[in-house]
Amino acid sequence: MDDAKRAYRETEETAKEAWRKRDGEDLADKVGNFGDDVRKDVGNLGDDLARERPRPVADPSLPAPDTNRPR
Repeated sequence: MDDAKRAYRETEETAKEAWRKRDGEDLADKVGNFGDDVRKDVGNLGDDLARERPRPVADPSLPAPDTNRPR
């Protein structure tokens, strides 16, 4: 799923840059492109960190759940 989000972000950024360049490029376009790059990179970084985050381990001092008990 992260790869799909990464591809979507890249496509969205490319489309916005192409739209901004349709009438030439000025300072506002460059600032907008920079903002899009930062936003894309932060989103991708967040996905990477979430994927590598260690999963919580059950506290060994607590009793184990009774899996044989009907719910």
